[in-house]
Amino acid sequence: MTNRIATDLGEVVIAEELIATLAGVAAIECYGLVGMSPRAKLKDGIAELLGRDNLSRGVEVTQDEGGLRVDLYIIVSYGTKIHEVAANVQEKVKYTLEKLTGLNVAQVNVHVQGVRVTDK
Repeated sequence: MTNRIATDLGEVVIAEELIATLAGVAAIECYGLVGMSPRAKLKDGIAELLGRDNLSRGVEVTQDEGGLRVDLYIIVSYGTKIHEVAANVQEKVKYTLEKLTGLNVAQVNVHVQGVRVTDK
C-alpha cells in the first residue's frame, strides 16, 4: 500500500513501511512504554518484546477515505497507568505522523499486549 499526495510539481508517494516506522519511533519515545510487540497472536500468553530495529513490526497501517488508521501493539512498564500511557501514545503518534507526512490520521488504536517489570 502506498500513500499519494498530489502537488503542483508532481506526486509524492509515502510507503506504508515508512509510516509504520515513524509511528513506532514516536511511540517508543513515550514514558511508560517498554517496547513494541509483534502483531501476530500471543504465543502461550507471552508477549515478545521487539528490539528498536523492529519497531515497524508492532505497527499496522491501513488507509481509507477517512484517512490513516494506525494500530500499535505495545508492552508497558509495570507500575504505570495503562490508560495514560495509551493516551500519550495515541496523541504522540497522531501528531508526529500528521506533522511529518501531511496525511490525515483518523484513528490510532493501541493494543496493550503485556506488562514488563523493568530493572532499575
